[in-house]
Amino acid sequence: MTTSTTINKGEPPNDNGLASQVLHQKVIGSRRFSNYWWATIVTLGATGFLLAGISSYLRVNLLIVTDPTQLVFFPQGLVMGLYGAAGLLLASYLWIVILLDVGGGYNEFNRETGKIKIFRWGFPGKNRRIEIDCNTQDVQSVRAQIKEGLNPVRALYLRVKGRRDIPLTRVGQPMSLTALETQGAELAKFLGVPLEGL
Repeated sequence: MTTSTTINKGEPPNDNGLASQVLHQKVIGSRRFSNYWWATIVTLGATGFLLAGISSYLRVNLLIVTDPTQLVFFPQGLVMGLYGAAGLLLASYLWIVILLDVGGGYNEFNRETGKIKIFRWGFPGKNRRIEIDCNTQDVQSVRAQIKEGLNPVRALYLRVKGRRDIPLTRVGQPMSLTALETQGAELAKFLGVPLEGL
């Protein structure tokens, strides 16, 4: 999800109320409800499987809801323990991605300075901070990409001279058509360029 904030630089409002010279859009990355939900579910499920495997080995019930001590450790208890360990590795990955807010950041369009800054958090390493800078005068258009089907895509891109199209919206869950159209129209009007793809 992307939220827009306009920052007033002291100009009197014009007829349509757009007094701002800066448009700041916050982009939500991996810190969204669905990721918290799945990380929690995977953590609970994997912990249950691992405890079931350990319980069948030690013959001590470590679970509240069932009694896995009746399971034969080889192969049932061992397999459950392996499933639990694999699930906890996956859960650890999900929690780390949420903690680092991978994909989160902002888009900032400044008409006063003529600069655009696209910022995203990445995975740890050399490219943890992903920053793209360009000039507003180089922007040719705002492009909307809409693809329906099993893997729907609804995203906005900035078409800039001499560069590949720059993605402006979050990766993953597609935006609603209304939000995509509203945000695309607002940005195209702010930059004074055409909106393509709608």
